Amino acid sequence: MIFGRVSTELIQLNEATLWSGGPVSNDPTPGAANALPDVRAALFRQDYTEAAKQVRRIQGVYTEAYQPLGDLLLRQTLAGDSSAYYRDLNVSTATATTRFTSGGVTYTRELFVSAPDQVIVVRLTANRKGALNLTAALRSLHPVRKTVVGPMELAMRGKSPAKAVPNYVDYDKKPVRYDDSTGCNGTRFDLRLRIRSTDGQVTADTAGLHIRGASEAVLYLVAATSFNGFDKCPDRDGRDEQALVDAYLKRVLPKSVDAIWQAHIRDYQSYANRVSLTLNGTTTGTVAQLPTDERLKRYAQGSNDPTLESLYFEYDRYLLISSSRTTAANLQGIWNPMVRPPWSSNYTININTEMNYWPAEVTNLSELHRPLLDLIGSVAVTGRNTARTFYGAGGWVAHHNTDIWGASNPVGDRGKGDPNWANWAMGGNWLCQHLWEHYQFTGDKNYLRTVAYPLMKEAAQFCVDFLVESPEGRLVTAPATSPENIFITENGQKEAVSVATTMDMGIIWDLFSNVEQAAQQLNTDADFRLMLAQKKQKLFPLQIGKAGDLQEWYHDWSAEDPQHRHVSHLFVLHPGREISPLTTPNFAAAARKTLEIRGDGGTGWSKAWKINFWARLHDGNHAYKLLRELLRLTGVEGTEYAKGGGTYPNLLCAHPPFQIDGNFGGLSGMSEMLLQSQDGLLNLLPACPDAWASGQVRGLKARGGYTLDMDWQKGRLTRLVVQSAQGGICRLRLPGQVRMSGKNQLKAAQGVNPNSFYQLPASAYRTRQPNDPTPGYSVYDLPTEPGKTYVLLGQ
Repeated sequence: MIFGRVSTELIQLNEATLWSGGPVSNDPTPGAANALPDVRAALFRQDYTEAAKQVRRIQGVYTEAYQPLGDLLLRQTLAGDSSAYYRDLNVSTATATTRFTSGGVTYTRELFVSAPDQVIVVRLTANRKGALNLTAALRSLHPVRKTVVGPMELAMRGKSPAKAVPNYVDYDKKPVRYDDSTGCNGTRFDLRLRIRSTDGQVTADTAGLHIRGASEAVLYLVAATSFNGFDKCPDRDGRDEQALVDAYLKRVLPKSVDAIWQAHIRDYQSYANRVSLTLNGTTTGTVAQLPTDERLKRYAQGSNDPTLESLYFEYDRYLLISSSRTTAANLQGIWNPMVRPPWSSNYTININTEMNYWPAEVTNLSELHRPLLDLIGSVAVTGRNTARTFYGAGGWVAHHNTDIWGASNPVGDRGKGDPNWANWAMGGNWLCQHLWEHYQFTGDKNYLRTVAYPLMKEAAQFCVDFLVESPEGRLVTAPATSPENIFITENGQKEAVSVATTMDMGIIWDLFSNVEQAAQQLNTDADFRLMLAQKKQKLFPLQIGKAGDLQEWYHDWSAEDPQHRHVSHLFVLHPGREISPLTTPNFAAAARKTLEIRGDGGTGWSKAWKINFWARLHDGNHAYKLLRELLRLTGVEGTEYAKGGGTYPNLLCAHPPFQIDGNFGGLSGMSEMLLQSQDGLLNLLPACPDAWASGQVRGLKARGGYTLDMDWQKGRLTRLVVQSAQGGICRLRLPGQVRMSGKNQLKAAQGVNPNSFYQLPASAYRTRQPNDPTPGYSVYDLPTEPGKTYVLLGQ
């Protein structure tokens, strides 16, 4: 995090593997499973108060917290007031620049982070010889020792806490502990600050590196931790962080800054340049030159700024590229300055972590999905113990939260957590959707066979064991909650724990469906597949309530907060696929009614999820309305969630406070407005708003291994390029009609070999789907072969 200050620049530093704590206990709450029969007995006699009391016995410990590494401070001696101030973040090159003039001298600071070389490079220049005078210093919120390693190198070494209690816990007298005799004493870290080159004089002491009389200086920052995997104590069994840093420096010091820059550009742009979005041309005139906060102000007042919208799209992809290289992006991506950050800056898996990765596949960043998929594998290991010790079940389970250690137990500090969030047991099942989605987009059958399917099957096995038959003969979850909402019974009681919430049943339906399909793809486990199909038929089904909305709970209860930020029961619409305007129009109408009742307010991530909901309902104008509200400029912190949300001047999303899921949810929502493929076809421009009447997008991905380029005018496709990685029949649903382009027209298509095309037969055209509610859409079956590219032009 670069603050752009003039005389004392602050650069906050994080290392993705620096967390408090260590590996989780295999049995944090002995005897927890003994409570399950009591909970179920209370639920089936409809004593929800007693059920909530008993379910607190099925709680374990809180997760640990993602930690700050430290700060780099650049204290610069200046001759006078500053002027001509300028700063930017170039999302095309992932480079930050700050520039200003003081005493007639122009100073420039440039910074980039090289993933290939694992180094932060800071280049400082002055346009007058000898005018650059500064001290580069390190500090940390953790106990550290600073060591002068050499005449141009400073080290800061320390350790993360053994325990960091969540920021919302106020009863612990010592919420941060660096020594813990009962567990693992934190993760060690080593941060090095090295002057790579300068034409000035350098002195070094523990207060910093002092540069005098220079016109240029290049600083390298390198860091490592002792983290050695989710199941190893980073203190006792950790890696040698000092040796790692030595190796990084040994590799990078002989390289020129230009060589490091070129490697960085090749790496970063190999991801960033895969996708581009242009909406209604470009923003012209003075607006395009305004600072981002000024553009956001004008945008909030109703001005049109399509380039700001496409910049937001590009920026959100930049954030995912930057925060999902080694570990999965957490609640704040990788950017956290606090020892007890909001919600521990952990992985909240009742929506937020999943939302972080909704755009990964569709926006062509499939490789960056892998850190989450790896985390799921870690959670499954601890989740096997949790399934056994908390429920007496097989398979694996995870709940509301996890962390770098793969925590899977229901959190709550053994009875102190509110069951409306602590005792929700579907987190692992929801995460499994990401395993299946990665296969759907990539077609990697070896990954499906060796990684995804075994994890999905085990999660399904837990569900089989956890489900219980209701008095009506339906399979239900018990206990069940609808995170993080409260219902009101017929007697006026406010409760959270019941059976068969719509979200629970929808996630299990989704998991069973995906496991069935995966087993078919692998031609394996026929008996298990049949058993899941039979149990899926017995699941408590979707219900439409008396208000015409989708029922959220087992009974048609009212919500304590009808406009609650969580709209958990609409999982079945998005990111699930049980409800669709094309296949289940009645339930789609109920989902729409639910959203109308819920309203458009909410936190940043909540509003972002609603963009995705409205896009799945093919209502582009409503989705666009919410996108504009998501981009509302805010600088106000607080916890007024219903009035919260918005975007900070640096384009990060306000929960409030900052959570990165709103950015990634917004990116996903924009993608869903342009392309959907969950209904067994490629739905092109399914929710394109009137404000995006024309535009072009390059490089979006669809399930089935397709990569798409689209141009459209007045809401109609004018050009479509389909690249097929896997082959097969590509069913296209699109506004207007298209025809296969002839060879003369193909010659104008850059990078396209006309000999690789096939004429689209007239028989490929189909009428609209029987339930398709939108006039003017056509459906085509396009036969494709692996590795071939197809260009279609609008008629």
